[in-house]
Amino acid sequence: MHILLIHQAFAALGEPGGTRHHELARLLTASGHRVTVIASPVSYLTGAASSAPQTADGVTILRAYTYQALHKSFVHRVLAFFSFMASSFWVGLTVRQVDVIWGTSPPIFQGFTAWALAQLKSAKFVFEVRDLWPSFAIAVGVLKNPLLIKMSLWLETFLYAHADQILVNSPGYIAHVQARGARQVQLIPNGADPTMFHPQESGEGWRKAQGLEGKFIALYAGAHGMSNDLDVALECAALLQDQAQIHLVLLGDGKEKPRLQARAAQMGLQNLTFLPPIPKEEIPAALAGCHACFALLKPLEEYKTTYPNKVFDYMAAGRPIALGIDGVIREVVEGAGCGIFCPPGNPAALAEALRRLHANPTQAQAMGFAGRAALEKNFSREAIARRLEEVFREVVR
Repeated sequence: MHILLIHQAFAALGEPGGTRHHELARLLTASGHRVTVIASPVSYLTGAASSAPQTADGVTILRAYTYQALHKSFVHRVLAFFSFMASSFWVGLTVRQVDVIWGTSPPIFQGFTAWALAQLKSAKFVFEVRDLWPSFAIAVGVLKNPLLIKMSLWLETFLYAHADQILVNSPGYIAHVQARGARQVQLIPNGADPTMFHPQESGEGWRKAQGLEGKFIALYAGAHGMSNDLDVALECAALLQDQAQIHLVLLGDGKEKPRLQARAAQMGLQNLTFLPPIPKEEIPAALAGCHACFALLKPLEEYKTTYPNKVFDYMAAGRPIALGIDGVIREVVEGAGCGIFCPPGNPAALAEALRRLHANPTQAQAMGFAGRAALEKNFSREAIARRLEEVFREVVR
């Protein structure tokens, strides 16, 4: 089976960013399938030229022109989306003998490219929903133009109705896509590869490299965008200044990072460190170097539907989680007994959770190991890839 993935923000394991699709693609190739990816030539997270080779772990990666819009306005980002939508179509025309064309959103516009190529190549169209765009963009205030909203909502409904198969990475998305015309829906959840992470490692080398020896490290690893609500982390750090040992680390990049750095400096925060984004291959060492992890999203009703990737990485690393996100991911964390829920948008609750984890290291360690066990049982990347393979086989049949 030859699978063609259209994914502007595709990141290989040697690059910063979410590597869900590279991990799944290499497992599919290991099962004997052929996977070709059409991606942007620049990293969506850093704006740097992609460092991934043309073939990575048996996965062929083709590059399509993309307008450079890193950390620019929403209008510029829309231009980037449309440029990739058009250029990936032309690159896709050169790919031969395709059985399944796999579109993924966001950005939703590349889904139209996947649908159009599927029609021309008489291939099956599988559309993956990783984010309820445009609903999330409207809720957070990024998408405001009435015409763009109308067009985006129409495109969303069109793609749901015309896909041979819809994939969702969170159970919270199922009702949304079904209400908008999706016929066949399968849950292929976010998860992690437990073999990449080593919970027993002390992480002393990583802490020493960051100049954080002797500290209790609470780590956030991920995007620094509007949705991530990292002002809560800054305000939490301000509340924890009486706890000299607790130190917050924000690892990653995003449009909000320069503003957050300026605000942290203005607040005089000595217990918070910003680190640049690193390739996924280096994330396990960073997680081994921390004692607890935290995840945040703005307190919006829409975000109760999400399964954030970072939470599964935290679980795989065997680290307890301070979770500032309500909804379906809260059910996972509380069901596994691997963390403490903090109401979203509440820096005092986050500070109290980190105080508790610092004060009770035995309990914190038990939480981390419980998360690892739940990840291995329910959210292993290999098991998820096997299910994805079954879905592709079914849709081709």
